[in-house]
Amino acid sequence: MNRQGSTDAFLAGRPHAVVGASRDRSKYGNKVLRCYQQHDRPVYAVNPHAVEIEGLTAYADLAALPEAVHGISVITPPRVTEAVVEAAGKLGIRHLWMQPGAESAAAVQTARDLGMNVIAGGPCLLVVLGYHE
Repeated sequence: MNRQGSTDAFLAGRPHAVVGASRDRSKYGNKVLRCYQQHDRPVYAVNPHAVEIEGLTAYADLAALPEAVHGISVITPPRVTEAVVEAAGKLGIRHLWMQPGAESAAAVQTARDLGMNVIAGGPCLLVVLGYHE
């Protein structure tokens, strides 16, 4: 699938989760979460160190989410992203968007081996959907 097809498939379903959601409004983990909110898209915050982010309950990990998600935006260090891919695969999550800086060759390869639709090494969700402060 080409990049546009991958992006369209990622955005076609709902809800999404932001793994690496941040309470710090200057960080991309917060901006991506707010971008989903700005576009009225249902989203979950995943951060094991937070209780609430931007008015949303924060969940410790993907397994703690109250419902299955269509896809995840990942804004974590590459080593953490590798573990996130494994967890997402176990939960049957088929769509992953690794935001710039979160990807690693191993994470991308594992996701592809698991048959996931992977967006990596490309544009940020903020650019594709459009984000404003």
